[in-house]
Amino acid sequence: MRNSPAANKSSTEIVSFVLDKATLFYDGQCPICLREMHWLNKFKAAGLQLINVHDMLSLSADERERLLRRLHLKQADGRWLMDMDASVAAWSFTPFGFLLRPLRWRLFARLVDHFYERWADKRYCRVYGCSLPPGTAEKY
Repeated sequence: MRNSPAANKSSTEIVSFVLDKATLFYDGQCPICLREMHWLNKFKAAGLQLINVHDMLSLSADERERLLRRLHLKQADGRWLMDMDASVAAWSFTPFGFLLRPLRWRLFARLVDHFYERWADKRYCRVYGCSLPPGTAEKY
């Protein structure tokens, strides 16, 4: 599990309105992300809240970029998860969560993380342009 730089003092402002739920922050301008959120929303339990980063008007440009580059989930206890850890944790709020758990097994996790990170960097650069050269994107 990696901690996000979004989990600094300003991130408490980001999610101060959510204290008793896990909160998944997603890119509402990404068609693939929207499709996943549609299915996640359809099956999720009440303990998970989905937030479109574009609906968060008070974010600084740096906070917005960090949240858009990678999937972030803030757990109800305040811990941050990112990337595939965030996705698997979010799906654990559905009846299908057990199907994604093997993606975090040591045998698969490194490979899955590698492909997710490459996809996330390319997706961000394609949609928003890169503020950093490809391959040197900030690693959280």
